Amino acid sequence: METLSYEKIIDASKEKVWDILWGTETYSEWTRFFSPGSIMKTDWKVGGKTYFLNSEGEGMVSTIDSLEKPDQIIFKHLGMVDKEGNEDLHSKEVMEWSGCFEKYILIDFGDKTKLHVEVQVEKEWRDHLNTGFIKGLEVVKDLAEK
Repeated sequence: METLSYEKIIDASKEKVWDILWGTETYSEWTRFFSPGSIMKTDWKVGGKTYFLNSEGEGMVSTIDSLEKPDQIIFKHLGMVDKEGNEDLHSKEVMEWSGCFEKYILIDFGDKTKLHVEVQVEKEWRDHLNTGFIKGLEVVKDLAEK
């Protein structure tokens, strides 16, 4: 397991950057580099359920470990979910990475916002996540600065 980190300085308030990251329409725009048609479903509760799904309804089931809007959110990934909504939290494959964190930290940076993202990942997913975050966070910046 390794931790990847990304930073982007954005000429917008933390609130605006937060809204771009987690807004229903804008979330799908910046996450399309991971999987076109991506959506996030969440109850916005620490310890609750959050689903990161592709256009076919498959993806990851996670929980919010920490939430301080608009300063930070930390997701803890728990397992996978299939098209029918069945959760896999205990298979050998899932147990190899279950508990990984994905952190989004928004910091006042003068009249701008520094967006810092950290994600724990298995090595075989490094290139996919690098592509997704490098391109995706550029979209977040572009949308927030409009």
